[in-house]
Amino acid sequence: MRIDVNSDLGEHYGAWRMGDDEAMLDVVTSANVACGFHAGDPRSVLETLRAATAHGVTVGAHVAYPDLVGFGRREMNLSDAELEADVIYQIGALQALARVAGTEVRYVKPHGALYNTIARDERQAAAVIRAIRAVDPELPLVCLAASQLVDQAEAAGMRAVPEAFADRAYEPSGALVSRRDPGAVLHDPVEVADRMVRLVREGVVTARDGSEVRLRAESICVHGDSDGAVRMAVAVRDRLIDAGATLESFAGRR
Repeated sequence: MRIDVNSDLGEHYGAWRMGDDEAMLDVVTSANVACGFHAGDPRSVLETLRAATAHGVTVGAHVAYPDLVGFGRREMNLSDAELEADVIYQIGALQALARVAGTEVRYVKPHGALYNTIARDERQAAAVIRAIRAVDPELPLVCLAASQLVDQAEAAGMRAVPEAFADRAYEPSGALVSRRDPGAVLHDPVEVADRMVRLVREGVVTARDGSEVRLRAESICVHGDSDGAVRMAVAVRDRLIDAGATLESFAGRR
C-alpha cells in the first residue's frame, strides 16, 4: 500500500500566524503551499519552501480565489479569463520562489471554495485546467475523490490525483460536509487515523449518515490550520505505517 499525506502550508500573513509548518513538514510527504491569494505573504511562503526543501517534502501550488479576507472559503463567480489568469499568476509566483528555495512546483491543488466549486462546476474547472496546462501540461491536478473533476481533468490529458480528507466529514454523495454544518471537521486523532487506514485498505469511508462511500484516493489531506493539526497528522502517519502502508509523494509515481 502506497499513499501520500499532504497538508496546506505557507499560510502565514505578516504578523498573523497559521499552523506550525516546521512540525507538519516532519510528518507529510507533500506540502500544498499558499500562493498569496487566500493566505501567505512572499517572505513566509519562501521560508516554508526552504523548510520543505530541507525536509525533502514535495511542493505543490495551493491556488485559490482572490479572497484574503475570507481565507479563500467564499465562492466566486469569476469569468474564464479572470480565473485562468489568476491561476497562471499564482503558479508562476510560487515557481519563482520555489526555484530560489532550491525546489520546484510538482503539482497543483486548488484551495477552499475554488476546490469545492470545480469539483462540480465544469466551466470553472475547465478554466483551471486550461491555466495549469498553459503553464506546464505535466503538472498533476489534485482533485476531490469521486468528483466529476477527476474525469474532466483526465479527459483534458492531465494526470488527476484523487484526494481524501482525513479530518473532514463526508456526505453520502462523496462530497465534503459544508464547514457551515456541525461536525464538518473531525477532531479525534484516533478516529481519524482509523478511518484513513480503512480507506487505504478497503477504499471506503463512512458518511455522516452512517452509509459507506467508496473512494479511490492517492493522497490524504490533513489540514494544517485545524486545532491539534500536528497531533492529528502524526496519528494518521503512525497508524498508516503500522498498517503496512508506504508513505511517499504521488508526484514521484506515474
